[in-house]
Amino acid sequence: MSRPRRLIVMRHAKSSWSSGAQSDHQRPLNDRGRRDAPRVATALVDANWLPDLILSSDAQRTRETYDGMAVSFPDEISVQFLSSFYLAGLGAVLDELPCVADEIETLMVLGHNPGWQEIVARLSGQDVAMKTANAALLEGQGASWHEALRSFGAWDLVELISPKDLD
Repeated sequence: MSRPRRLIVMRHAKSSWSSGAQSDHQRPLNDRGRRDAPRVATALVDANWLPDLILSSDAQRTRETYDGMAVSFPDEISVQFLSSFYLAGLGAVLDELPCVADEIETLMVLGHNPGWQEIVARLSGQDVAMKTANAALLEGQGASWHEALRSFGAWDLVELISPKDLD
């Protein structure tokens, strides 16, 4: 039986290129990123798009994005930090879907470009710029997450939340 699915594809908030981090994986957020993450989370709550589960890259900047968002969520949300999502795309997300329970209605994937922009384009058929801290809200159908995310072009892009539009 097909059921509604809601997917939030979010790119990490703005990171610092001058932090002195030892590697790209360790780059932290900059001040703007630390300001934007809770603002986007508040916009998700206001739009009634609270995720049931978050699958995130394990990079420092995605961890900090989640930490910044978590303070704006009304309840604790289960999050899994995955090395497979670091600089990955749709293939990595599809590989993780067997771990996502069918009962999950709203899933957030938190990661990086260009992969996240590709996910939105493949699922919705729409090219959107996934700038830092942008969150694309997608609706689709499927008996399972595995089935739903293989419905390329069948997802509706409901909204794109961008920090610059929240000013």
